[in-house]
Amino acid sequence: MRPRSLALAAAIAVLPLTAVSLGVSTAQAATPHVAPRVALPNTVNPAVAHSEKKGDVPAEQQISVAVSLKLRNSDELDHFLGAVTTPGAPEYGRYLTPEQFSARFAPTQQAVDQVRDYLTAQGLTVSDTSVNRQVVNARGTAAQISQAFGTHESAYLDPGQQRTFFANDAAASIPAELASVVQGVSGLDDHAVRKGRIAPQSVTPNAATSTPSGMAPAQYRGAYNLDKTGADGTGTTVALWEFDGYKSSDLTTYDGQYGLTGPAVSTVSVDGANYDSAPGQGEGEVELDSEIVRGAAPKASQLLYEAPNSDQGEIDMANKIVADNKVSVISISWGTCEPDTTASSMTAVDNAFKQAAAQGISVFSASGDDGSKDCTRSASGASVTSVDFPASSPHQTGVGGTNLQVTGSNGYSSESAWSTAGGGVSTVFAKPSWQTGTGVAGTMRTVPDVSSNADPKSGFAIYTGGGWNVYGGTSAAAPLWAGYAAQFNQKAKTAGQPVLGEANPKLYAVANSGQYGSTFHDVTTGANQDYSAGQGYDQVTGWGSPVADALTTALLGGGSTTPPPTGGCTAAQLIGNGGFETGTPAPWTASGSVLDNGTGEPAHSGNWKAWLDGYGSAHTDTLSQTVTVPAGCKSAVLTFWLHVDTAKTDPTPTDTLTLQAGSTTVGTWSNADAADGYVQRTVDLSGYAGQTVNLTFTGTEDGNGQTSFVIDDVALNVG
Repeated sequence: MRPRSLALAAAIAVLPLTAVSLGVSTAQAATPHVAPRVALPNTVNPAVAHSEKKGDVPAEQQISVAVSLKLRNSDELDHFLGAVTTPGAPEYGRYLTPEQFSARFAPTQQAVDQVRDYLTAQGLTVSDTSVNRQVVNARGTAAQISQAFGTHESAYLDPGQQRTFFANDAAASIPAELASVVQGVSGLDDHAVRKGRIAPQSVTPNAATSTPSGMAPAQYRGAYNLDKTGADGTGTTVALWEFDGYKSSDLTTYDGQYGLTGPAVSTVSVDGANYDSAPGQGEGEVELDSEIVRGAAPKASQLLYEAPNSDQGEIDMANKIVADNKVSVISISWGTCEPDTTASSMTAVDNAFKQAAAQGISVFSASGDDGSKDCTRSASGASVTSVDFPASSPHQTGVGGTNLQVTGSNGYSSESAWSTAGGGVSTVFAKPSWQTGTGVAGTMRTVPDVSSNADPKSGFAIYTGGGWNVYGGTSAAAPLWAGYAAQFNQKAKTAGQPVLGEANPKLYAVANSGQYGSTFHDVTTGANQDYSAGQGYDQVTGWGSPVADALTTALLGGGSTTPPPTGGCTAAQLIGNGGFETGTPAPWTASGSVLDNGTGEPAHSGNWKAWLDGYGSAHTDTLSQTVTVPAGCKSAVLTFWLHVDTAKTDPTPTDTLTLQAGSTTVGTWSNADAADGYVQRTVDLSGYAGQTVNLTFTGTEDGNGQTSFVIDDVALNVG
């Protein structure tokens, strides 16, 4: 017999009174919670190790933090990200909407509620949760923060930068019951500051002039064949990732000088930041980014996201861009060297980049302007061999720098590596499976992937601060590639092909083919401090700079091997006996007594439902049905109502329900998802258009307390 239902919600356990409700004294709490706690690795800023501790942070000082939650079904997500960029795979080019991504991979609302409840119980004010449920933001006093995260906040002096900052002395910790849902916490220090990767040709004060000099749009468009693609960015939108503001009058002057017309730039505020009324020292960076994108893809719309320059600001910006889902390209010209920030914060941003990749959003990031010593102008110092983040993330394209020479007729003449172009080996991210080819070695992610003009000696004419300047830096190279991606996406739409999406798997595939010599300028001369340019891939220029028209043809040709499905599609619901009201399984195949009309667990509607497991002993139940998704259908969405009921008090996921489409797991739930009543679950099966696929639910209990997985009202709607 199945045990009686306990109807337990997987809510956060109540902590002892002394840990939750008594607060802290005027000094920061030094005694850890009584409840078992788990340390969060990589949450101490590396700068603490070489900085001088000056004392305690005042207990009443306000601190804001971002608690990042773990993505779900990580193996399934990795499979999807590989398949969606692989011609011939069923998922190729079938990008997800934010809602579809959240249904399959985002933290659950229950996980968000667990975290919010805990933070509130510690006296913190939860300010907001990201739309995609990946981040919960909260603020409180230093004493409350220390209590909540089991650490201590101290004031430090960075001897290299001669500036003070606050930071936690040791790794943050959380109650054990949150360990399965919390990925990390950011904001416990304010040391990491993103810097623009801009390099002026002159460091002389007031060097701006009234007439432009430096490389004009016609020159770099001609040299890289951007003027031969037949595209100008029409119908596409690029996000600019910024920590400062701009003057629209400067952008208008630039456009007027070069006869460029396109949609006006729009500002999107993140966490209340908006610098446009009084831009700071980063104004030149912001205006460089916008003007280079305008030069490369004049008709592309630009959304300029402005965020506070902090770990939390960067994480929130990343998640807002992907949740908004208004762009197909992101250009990033700000970064920090990897040793200057926490791996926990970098992972939080990279998780947002995974969502970008799943949604078909390309990301291009500057690789840095200090060569292989990316920490030269920061806390860790010039003796450290390091790379820049976000360029080191494996879910975006890192862009290095070159010195480009152009002919008198605006053609390509020659190119060499810029001597301080960022490049090297990540110490945080492993080498992704697509990073292969001549010159690629080791087990860790290497940077950059591609490159373009960045040397200030061959720099760009930029109008900023009311005058003309000549700027270089990989800050110029990243928006140039972003502009190219906007051009490509326009061409792809016209050709009925998918957008570029995560660019690297496709770029590396072309680079490793016989088309490499005609699609890239292979830069083979020059070096940074530790790496030299050479034939094929190298850690100064990557695969080189674009031959835009040929590269576009090659990328579109790769897509043509997997034509979009043909044939008609009539909107329909394909699941038979989805409510089980016939009282017999057919057309389902079910194990044992899965179909049930008893009162032990109620149906969602009607009298019958499918009840998997719930025996309290080691047990496995299955429920399956074979369906055919018509080839012409662009949408195929499976929905079902699921009630998870468990006797277990430990939220560790030990009893599981999986859903497989053929041999691919497309959804996983567990005893950790237990809740009162039913929750509707959604799984996108659009990638199976034109296929006959067996859908199988498998429920597994380990025998240490019952867990029931109750399914009802299953539907597969296509259209």
